[in-house]
Amino acid sequence: MPAEASAPTGGGTQAQAGPGEAAAPGRRERVREATLREIKDNARRRLAAEGPSGVSLRAIARDMGMTAPGLYRYFSGLDDLLNAVRADLFHELSEAVAGAAAPLPTDDTDGRILASLRAFRSWALSHRAEFSLLFATPAPQDAPDQRVLEAGQEFAASFFSLFDRMLAEGRIPLPADDEIGPELRERLDAFAAKTGFTIDNASYGALRVLMSCWVRLYGLVSMEVAEHLTPIMGDMEPLFEAELQDILAPSGAACRASDQD
Repeated sequence: MPAEASAPTGGGTQAQAGPGEAAAPGRRERVREATLREIKDNARRRLAAEGPSGVSLRAIARDMGMTAPGLYRYFSGLDDLLNAVRADLFHELSEAVAGAAAPLPTDDTDGRILASLRAFRSWALSHRAEFSLLFATPAPQDAPDQRVLEAGQEFAASFFSLFDRMLAEGRIPLPADDEIGPELRERLDAFAAKTGFTIDNASYGALRVLMSCWVRLYGLVSMEVAEHLTPIMGDMEPLFEAELQDILAPSGAACRASDQD
């Protein structure tokens, strides 16, 4: 059971570091970090069991044997806590996507794209409540949380780099920039700014194609996570694989079966 007496800024005695070494965290910092992790772990357990609406400071405090005001030493409120959890989840999802692609050769662009997209779907289906918090539960927009923004951009970058490689190879047919109206350009600019879309071969045409592919695949995965079509179709994997094939066909990518099949 964590102690409640630590101040938000930490303190305590730190071990002396040698030349060029970072000082080891003191006992107070270690206790604080352990409490932060425990709070987020409890929030995630409640998220998985009850969904985003089931996460409350009062319930978490009760689980940990703390008072609700005691949590404010660690998070400014529920939104702050949920944003910390969102950032952790984006990091976890990024690791899952990167881990799926890592065993493949670096020049196997097609294989890496397929492995990454399949890993995205697999993670979503294994973490339905967490997926809903990331993609279906709006975060406060008045002041975007920097932790979530940076972690989300890390996740997006894993796909942007592969997309950029296909663009560099001239494999993706793109609409001309002058075919894209000013209203859509404005929205594409907003998407690029928030997701960190800064690839070498960026253009409005590239953004338009990327958005179209993402909407199709993300939309299908979201429907599967929410089980909108499952009662009608049952197993959704054949439809997901068919969509992969349709989306990648213009690039000439070979939609080969997963090594796990």
